[in-house]
Amino acid sequence: MPGRDGAATPRAARTARTRANWTIAALCAGTILSALNSGMIAVSLSTLRREFAVDVATVTWVISVFYLTSAVLQPLMGRFADRYGPRRVFTAGMVVIMLAGALGPFAPSLPWLCAVRVLLAVGTATAFPSAAAMLRSISATSGGSPKKLIARIQLIDTSTAAIGPVVGGVLIALAGWQAVFWINIPLAAIAFVAALLLAPRDEPRAHVPLRRTVAESDLPGILAFSATIVALLMFLLDVTSDPDWLLLAAAVGAAALFAWRELRCATPFVDLRMLGSNLPLIRVYVTFILANLVLYSALFGIPQYLEDHAGYPTAAVGALLVPLAAFNVFMTPLVERLIDRRGLRTTLVLGTSGLAVATLGLLLLAASTAPWVVLLVTAAIGIPYVVVLISITQSLYVVAPPDQVGEAAGLFQTARSLGCIGSTVVVGVSFASGTGPADWLVLAGATAVLAVVVLVVVVAWRDRSGTPPAAASAPAAG
Repeated sequence: MPGRDGAATPRAARTARTRANWTIAALCAGTILSALNSGMIAVSLSTLRREFAVDVATVTWVISVFYLTSAVLQPLMGRFADRYGPRRVFTAGMVVIMLAGALGPFAPSLPWLCAVRVLLAVGTATAFPSAAAMLRSISATSGGSPKKLIARIQLIDTSTAAIGPVVGGVLIALAGWQAVFWINIPLAAIAFVAALLLAPRDEPRAHVPLRRTVAESDLPGILAFSATIVALLMFLLDVTSDPDWLLLAAAVGAAALFAWRELRCATPFVDLRMLGSNLPLIRVYVTFILANLVLYSALFGIPQYLEDHAGYPTAAVGALLVPLAAFNVFMTPLVERLIDRRGLRTTLVLGTSGLAVATLGLLLLAASTAPWVVLLVTAAIGIPYVVVLISITQSLYVVAPPDQVGEAAGLFQTARSLGCIGSTVVVGVSFASGTGPADWLVLAGATAVLAVVVLVVVVAWRDRSGTPPAAASAPAAG
């Protein structure tokens, strides 16, 4: 209840903060499902290869189609959230996830399984953009910082991606690969009910027919974008054996068509003009793509190497990946304090420097796969990635246009998806001839080089790029 001067009483403020915390928890119950499925599928790859009798490059399509769908739909779902209401879009996505969870266990072949993964991606794509669009309303009543709230959601998502292998390993050991789909049903149901009870109600909006929104969603641009990614992915997966140069030409042609379309479309799938006028936002997306390329190359590569070469059971592999996220809870307040004192850019440079050094430790696994070595290597990568993740996510909220937060958050997740898709290429090419120590050295070396590229991009992209002081050097606002 407001005091005499119109300000909230301490008790009312505490109540508002408590409700906001529960609301964030409700939203995280939905946003984690994308990351959870990424982690669970990481330890399922060897099992699925045996189940459907396919090779490493082929089985990675269950990852690629998921992230390709996410990359396409995240910005679109952000637009849907802005137009129809984030709470409505969020809950609709949870229903789609439950449907995918019910269909997945009955897939008779890998193509069918990929189709279910596409449906699963449709549902999970709604969660993060919708949650991001609700944060300003939540922060207005609780007094919290929107950019810190979104960073915590992103951090929880990434923590879940690393915990996902543990969950997936246990489920596969107890009930087979089908269980990694079944688990989505109760989790999505919890998120659905929690959002209905706690999420802020959608403000009244002008009625816009769904058909009109779809018509304005730049389907030609979406198709050109998808064709570019698929053609490039198919080319890269075979680049070490029998590259099809026509696929590369098709990718270049589709990319040119995509750019031509987006620059002329009234409502583009990706607003290239908006990005061109906001170089700091481009910096955020490029850095996030590269950082996820590094993390997920390790996340998708380590389980297959440990299972195939070292003979670890699936459940044990999942446990060995825990350090990728084990330090998130402890690191978060430290990183946020560092950002407040030193600024986002300085913190990001420190994080990417640590990541570049840590990835060199992946080379050790070629010599030893002893549990303590694996735990040490995964922890070394997980700690600096937390620094990078919090810094880059807070940067998004600083540089994104206030009236386009949902769309900007959708593109942010598209950047993450592109990094994950790229990681399947790194893993597929590195393991093209097997999953032995020599093949692991190829993967580890490629990941270390990519981490150095991330560092170079962050260091080289200084204030002259147009980065505003709040995002580049000044301490972040509380």
